[in-house]
Amino acid sequence: MGLSNKYNNSLVQYLRLATREIKVGNVGIGGENPIRVQSMTTTNTMDTQATVEQSIRMIEAGCELVRITAPSKKEAENLANIKTELRKRGYNTPLVADIHFTPNAAEIAATIVEKVRINPGNYADKKKFEEIEYTDESYNNELERIKKRLIPLITICKKYGTAMRIGTNHGSLSDRIMSRYGDSPMGMVESALEFLRICREQNYHKIVLSMKSSNTQVVVQAYRLLVNKMMEEGMNYPLHLGVTEAGEGEDGRIKSAVGIGTLLEDGLGDTIRVSLTEEPEYEIPVAQELVKRYKERVEQGVIKHIEKNPITPFEYNRRQTNAVLNIGGKNVPIVMTDFCLKNKITPASFSGLGYEYSAELDKWNISDTACDYVFVGDKIVDFETPGTLGIIYNHKTWLANKTTSFPFLDAKAFLEGAELSKKLNVVYVTLPELSEELINKLKANDTVVLMIDTYNSHGMAEQRRLFVELMNNDCKTPVVIGRAYGNLTEIQLQLQAATDVGALLIDGLGDGVFIAAENCGSDKSVNDTAFGILQATRTRMSKTEYISCPSCGRTLFDLQETTAKIRAVTSHLKGLKIGIMGCIVNGPGEMADADYGYVGTGIGKITLYKEKEIVQ
Repeated sequence: MGLSNKYNNSLVQYLRLATREIKVGNVGIGGENPIRVQSMTTTNTMDTQATVEQSIRMIEAGCELVRITAPSKKEAENLANIKTELRKRGYNTPLVADIHFTPNAAEIAATIVEKVRINPGNYADKKKFEEIEYTDESYNNELERIKKRLIPLITICKKYGTAMRIGTNHGSLSDRIMSRYGDSPMGMVESALEFLRICREQNYHKIVLSMKSSNTQVVVQAYRLLVNKMMEEGMNYPLHLGVTEAGEGEDGRIKSAVGIGTLLEDGLGDTIRVSLTEEPEYEIPVAQELVKRYKERVEQGVIKHIEKNPITPFEYNRRQTNAVLNIGGKNVPIVMTDFCLKNKITPASFSGLGYEYSAELDKWNISDTACDYVFVGDKIVDFETPGTLGIIYNHKTWLANKTTSFPFLDAKAFLEGAELSKKLNVVYVTLPELSEELINKLKANDTVVLMIDTYNSHGMAEQRRLFVELMNNDCKTPVVIGRAYGNLTEIQLQLQAATDVGALLIDGLGDGVFIAAENCGSDKSVNDTAFGILQATRTRMSKTEYISCPSCGRTLFDLQETTAKIRAVTSHLKGLKIGIMGCIVNGPGEMADADYGYVGTGIGKITLYKEKEIVQ
């Protein structure tokens, strides 16, 4: 793989990207250090006591860096009181000042805390959603203006040993960047690199970079592109990973795992923050759970090197497949549920899968998160099922139930000429079984859907390698991504499956999801996890998407309460994206692709948006 598409050390082996180490106070980031976990306070920064108490709760939950907003000079100055009180109480965790719009506040904060975070989209630039035609000369003049604004901060950071995070947000790209690069991952990367190049000119290197968005596809593409550009320019700064405005509960956890987990799987990331619309100390266990899988990665099985990578890492392109019934082609990815371990299957068994049977009316009520197929193994379904639900049996059992179902068989039986359905046949395969003979037979049969699985400890990479093999051999057989899990909590299953399956869907791979989860929670939670992953990867929308910020000291109303109220009256609006933003920093910019927005714009004042237009 040439440098043109390269964004990590290996596509087939888990290797962390080697980055330079920087020190933030007593905490090392990058280099040989573990992946660090951090969060952000939600209190008013002027309320010293509340901020200190919340910071302590975060630290005791395992937070390794505490970020605090400093929207103006007075908050920046009060960071000294917060730091003094924390140190007095025996807490030496590094503090990070979060800065938007106010270079003066950054310069004050840099003399007090261990790190400042600036957003290049609004630090010395502006966003009024204006399209401006720039000549090369006028563009360079703007860069000179930014340089003059940034150098005083760099000088202070060098003097005090303060680190800096240059944190690009998808929704707050400046009008200047938007005019040249559009609303794109390249615009995000270039926004950060402009600031980074100024820092390098000044011989200042204590820098961490981030590329955040509420759209998981954009998150992944932007970080990959950033690494690619750094490789081109011989740079190796550490990365802070996050998905902005992930939301709350199950949705927020799955969305965070899709964005952050996809990057961690490829060895990217030196520090992470999970942004949930909940108390910040609840973010920490989620972040720790994501990172835990990479602390002691057991030795993986060998995966053959990829000579030619047909996957486009910096933009979304869905793999082209043939349609087999409602699987593949232009159909949204399907959800297949595993019922083969059930003792007995009755109409009530399907209630957790989005199908409610009314005996009184003798009819099925079907929800937007009703699965498409159920694999029942050798269990017999002896009642009439909804017309939208496909039943899949093991091949031998199917032979006796051909009229109402479809067969599941292994690659060996398929190659040996087992009897097949004329409509749909699910063939189970792992990468080691994917022979030239099998690929040729798949290409000659338009009724087969592959169910892929993996026993490799780096399973995502092995399954991706299987897709590469199919694509390079021009095999358009649809693929359902199968993963098996056992003895996990519901949250662990959400995070692991969202990482493993989501990472493939983000790259346009997969025509369905099959999560075989033994002792990992209820049928409903497993089914909801599958639909949640499809929603988070934006490959199948089955409910309203809420882009809600995690709250901070700038927030102008109770975000958790407001989000709950808005959800209560809008949750039926399937496919709509609704942004709920606590302040003008995160909205309207951060909800860049939301259909509607609810933004705190002053004390006791909110502004309603339809896309980027103010309605009221």
